[in-house]
Amino acid sequence: MKLSLQLLVVFFAISALASTQQSAPDFKWPEGKRVALSLSFDDARASQVKGGTALLNRFGVKATFYVVPSSVEKELDGWKKAVASGHEIANHSLNHPCSGNFAWSRNKALEDYTLEKMRQELVEGNRRIKELLGVTPESFAYPCGQTFVGRGVDTRSYVPLAASLFTSARGWLDEAPNDPSYVDFAQLTGIESDGKDFEQILPILEAAKKDGLWVVLAGHEMNKDGAQTTRLGMLEKLIQYAQDPANGVWVAPVGTVAKYVQSKRSQK
Repeated sequence: MKLSLQLLVVFFAISALASTQQSAPDFKWPEGKRVALSLSFDDARASQVKGGTALLNRFGVKATFYVVPSSVEKELDGWKKAVASGHEIANHSLNHPCSGNFAWSRNKALEDYTLEKMRQELVEGNRRIKELLGVTPESFAYPCGQTFVGRGVDTRSYVPLAASLFTSARGWLDEAPNDPSYVDFAQLTGIESDGKDFEQILPILEAAKKDGLWVVLAGHEMNKDGAQTTRLGMLEKLIQYAQDPANGVWVAPVGTVAKYVQSKRSQK
């Protein structure tokens, strides 16, 4: 009876150890970090370079900006400073086409696009960004998070096209972080940061930390408040939390993290 009890204890100990090993993240982030965080912002909104980059620069944090060339032109000096500060400039298409279900996109509706027209859109976007800012984007974000062209039986995904042109492509309004051991770089998830308080973002990071995941936040305006706005107050709290070594957060642009993950996966 005593021997059976001892065997039972050993069995449960081995089971608990196996369970711990199975749930422990296999992927290793740099310097023992437990989770990766990328801050990203779309459209090249004026508030991003009028106030947003100043906050990021104060803390030495680099973000990814998915820009539309026509918007960059309106604040060209600010965007040149963003490049000089080391922020990643990425492609968000030439004209920001979305579904014609958005009335404002009816004259550039994805339903009326072909894969060839979308290729021209993305290639020309890169060319214009290079012309304006001297950098060639390697990352892309799908406008409106929509990844199709055409309609009905003629609908086609342009995810393969994005994969052929960029090292990574990010979505929008997604629900979960990216698993670095599995994620498709052409379909990175982007979790909305607009309109959220730090207390709403923190649980996302804490949950991702348990499994060693990669959180990509996606926002638009960078200001105190307003529609489609990632609040500067929230960002300041988030950055302070992330830069505390005790929290184990690696903060880096999307392109930087994507290349790190790719290199680690290729080693395997």
